[in-house]
Amino acid sequence: MFIKICGTTSAEDALLSVSLGADALGFIFAESKRRVDVATVAEIVPQLPSETIAVGVFRNESAERILEIVNATGLTGVQLHGNEGPEV
Repeated sequence: MFIKICGTTSAEDALLSVSLGADALGFIFAESKRRVDVATVAEIVPQLPSETIAVGVFRNESAERILEIVNATGLTGVQLHGNEGPEV
């Protein structure tokens, strides 16, 4: 079984989720009450075990902005949750 916990907003929650068996953590960059900023995710991701997949969740974001965030944070996965076309 593969387990992804989405809506991670703190290092404490991220590390707890991993310790309880999460394979992946979702960090929401789309408008949401659980939205996180780039700086927060950039602090959390390096603390995760290397086998943990860190996923950025985006909605209707440009490919350029997604790549900028991936490069700034160390995300290892992307989830598109909007009307993105194949060019993204």
